Amino acid sequence: MSEQDESPRAPTAAQSLNNLTAPLSSSLSNLSSSSRSLPSNKDFHFFYNFEEFKRPVQEIAAKSQSLLQSIGSSEIWSRPIDFPNQEDIDDAYDWLVNVNDDLFERIDASFDEYEKNRGDKKGEGGNEDGFQLVYGKNKKKGGPVVSAGDSVSRGKVQGDLVNVKVKEKRERAKVPFHIPTIKRPQEEYNILVNNLNQPFQHVWLETSEDNQRFVHPLESLSVLDFVDKDTGDVEPVKPPSLEEIPFKLVQEVKDLKELAAKLRSVNEFAVDLEHNQYRSFQGLTCLMQISTRTEDFVVDTLKLRIHVGPYLREVFKDPTKKKVMHGADRDIVWLQRDFGIYICNMFDTGQASRVLKLERNSLEYLLQHFCGVSANKEYQNADWRLRPLPDEMLRYAREDTHYLLYIYDMMKIKFFSLSKESESSDVSLIEVYKRSYDICMQLYEKELLTENSYLYIYGLQGAELNAQQLAIVAGLCQWRDVVARAEDESTGYIMPNKTLLEIDLRSKFIT
Repeated sequence: MSEQDESPRAPTAAQSLNNLTAPLSSSLSNLSSSSRSLPSNKDFHFFYNFEEFKRPVQEIAAKSQSLLQSIGSSEIWSRPIDFPNQEDIDDAYDWLVNVNDDLFERIDASFDEYEKNRGDKKGEGGNEDGFQLVYGKNKKKGGPVVSAGDSVSRGKVQGDLVNVKVKEKRERAKVPFHIPTIKRPQEEYNILVNNLNQPFQHVWLETSEDNQRFVHPLESLSVLDFVDKDTGDVEPVKPPSLEEIPFKLVQEVKDLKELAAKLRSVNEFAVDLEHNQYRSFQGLTCLMQISTRTEDFVVDTLKLRIHVGPYLREVFKDPTKKKVMHGADRDIVWLQRDFGIYICNMFDTGQASRVLKLERNSLEYLLQHFCGVSANKEYQNADWRLRPLPDEMLRYAREDTHYLLYIYDMMKIKFFSLSKESESSDVSLIEVYKRSYDICMQLYEKELLTENSYLYIYGLQGAELNAQQLAIVAGLCQWRDVVARAEDESTGYIMPNKTLLEIDLRSKFIT
């Protein structure tokens, strides 16, 4: 492709970008058609050399980052959530997913509260899903529409005016992030957690000589202890398909014991976790996926919660065994919080992809790039408390670790190649291990209630409350926190912020 052949397309591509900067309403309607005319991959980098294309790209990027930073600094959060400054689309995507999940949790809590309040009204024209249907007219099309007031029978409004097809709609719905009918694991498996308003105690770690801090086992080790030395002996063998490799769903203590024995017999294994944050104060690790070169395992960490640490703690801490993980920042602290597991010798493929400056850093991209596997990310934010787990969810969980050791091999080859080309030491590979080391050194910290926590309640600043009313808010906030910790519930489920402020605002009229 030459500049002479392709440069005339640059103004057209630039115009497509300019269309996206129009007012929101028109931008949304033009988004789909405009995006098709935008260059991608290598073409994008080529057009980026032209000012008429580069300028609108930078304007859109700046505006997008400003909007996302505004979201992160909103009063709705207990404290600001900083948007990643580095130009990394995967970091930005993960940040947005986390923010979006938090909002969905708040919405779900509101729906639960609504269902609780209307529980006695189901026989008054409602239905089991909490909705009512009536007849109306669609102003644009002139046809009947569903509205509040009439009942539904087998997916149809009585009188056959409207075929709602409720069942079909449910079957086409995305995997639910929260399933209200699931019994809480804390009750199902007698899970006890320490939610006291005190700093988390890392009881499996030694303390410093002055007893002021906990000492991670990594502190006695160097990053260079973990850097791969066999630079010429890497012969990656792509793993068989999921159907061709042995798989074990670990739900019994005897199976966990066998898994621990197998991990002690290998030099490396891949690890991932599935987590649930809703309807618990600190969150719960629901699954642990582990893959060796020859087997896949999925551990039910809800059923085996108290046994996971005793059986797996030492093998995870063993510095002679490589643990390959992807984007392990949160997994590391979840392992500490729920199982007292601390990792030594970890290779993070997410950090490696950044050092290699790959096009993207997500596991989905690495699976496609190195393995030719198109991952189904439909279950990424599913409700992993569900038991028994459907085959589709188990398959998704296995894919997260099944190919990781092979990806690790392929990345090592790339690093060794870069070393030879630059005639330098393994600087890039050392950087990956340094980043992975720093991630492992993180220590979990419990969310604590302070005397100023109530000041971060969304909507408080606009409520114009006096000192007495602020004192009421502080008291309610403290009460809510105490109940949430005792019941192992999210504070928003105990009392949404909106309700808390409404109670206080009523005090204005009390004389």
